[in-house]
Order: sequence, then structure tokens, then C-alpha cells
Amino acid sequence: MAEIAPGAVPSPNIWNSPQVYELENRAVDPDGVLPAAMRAIRPWTGATVLDLGCGTGYHLPFFAEEAARVVGVEPHAGLAAAAARRTRDEPNVTVRVGTAQALPLPDASVDVVHARWAYFFGPGCEPGLAELDRVVRRGGAIFIIDNDATRSTFGRWFRRGLPKYDPDAVERFWTRRGFAREPLTIHWRFDDRRDLAAVLHIEFPPDLAADVLREHQGLEVDYAVNLWWRCP
Repeated sequence: MAEIAPGAVPSPNIWNSPQVYELENRAVDPDGVLPAAMRAIRPWTGATVLDLGCGTGYHLPFFAEEAARVVGVEPHAGLAAAAARRTRDEPNVTVRVGTAQALPLPDASVDVVHARWAYFFGPGCEPGLAELDRVVRRGGAIFIIDNDATRSTFGRWFRRGLPKYDPDAVERFWTRRGFAREPLTIHWRFDDRRDLAAVLHIEFPPDLAADVLREHQGLEVDYAVNLWWRCP
């Protein structure tokens, strides 16, 4: 059993199926919509970037291409070890075990925060937001990527899997905390239907995964997200 940082919120997909989640990471946003939107708000060239909930470190090398320093923080020690192995030849990358609520970082030490489908899902994440306020420097930016359940094929599937989910309440939560919303449409793009099926089965209950796989043809899925952002 892997060591888990105290207070961590379990992730049902990557914690249990990191190899399948790797397939999902490869399929997500092949056109680079998300990084383009973030760069337009706050570029990270020469900056210190925090990838919070970095998992196996999929995004760390990407940020390391331009950032002066990249720190990955992940509460699952096994995944953090995989992220460290992935970036062992990246001298400007450091991986730490920790949680959003207790970041292992000094005050005012980060310029850009990237949190993608990790911890920050609306009400309940206030302790993590307080930590971001502590570690982000003046002139920095916080980027939080989450699902937009109001539209897109994936959004409809998401609502079927979580019928009690209230997107209006989530939007109110972020807006009241000073975050702006950039609605974006990205895609999943797979090379093989077997990969799509595997990813569906880590994202949705078995019956729903089987239903949507029967309903949806092809290898691509339109996927609506919200890029929530704030410059402290």
C-alpha cells in the first residue's frame, strides 16, 4: 500500500489506474487549447510553476521547457515517485509529496499554479485556496481546470454519472472567490477504441461506461471545461 499524505482527497481514477490515466492524458486536448488559454493570461517563461496534484508527472516536462523551476506536488507517494522518475533528467523539476491543504513550499515562492482535475472542485476546497494565497507571489496566476457539466458530449456523460452535481453552485463558489471563468472546448482523441473503453471505465460507473461506449462512435469526444483563473 502506497503512502498517502495526511488529509489527501482520494482520486478514483489515477490512484487506482495510473496506466489507464496515462492513456487519458495522452488523449486530452491534442490541439493545445488549454495551454494557449493559460499563456494568454499569464505566461510562465522564466517563472516558478507549481503543478498541484501532478500525479505521475505527465505535465511536468511540458512546463519545464519554458519555466525556470517546476515543482510537482502529489499526495500519493507512489505516483510522486513515478513523477520523479519521469523527470530525473529535468534539472529544473522537483517533485514533493504533499497536499493542497499543506503545501511543502515557502510563502510567496510560486508564480503560476496549474491544478487540473485535482482537489479544487468547488465547495470544500477552501483550505487549499488559502494555501495558494500563501505561496503565490504578487503578479502570479492560479489556474484551475475542471469539467463544465452544462455542455458537450462529455458534460452530458458527466451529469448522467453525477445527477446531483450542481454546476450553478460551483460557478457561484468560484465567482465569489474572485475567479474568472474561461469556458473552453477541448477533445479526447484516441488511437484505438480499446483505449477509449479503458478510460471510460475509470471515469464512470461500469453500466454508464458500457452505455456510452455503445452510443458513441469513433475515437474523438468533445469535452467542455472551465478554466478558472485568478491573479492574486
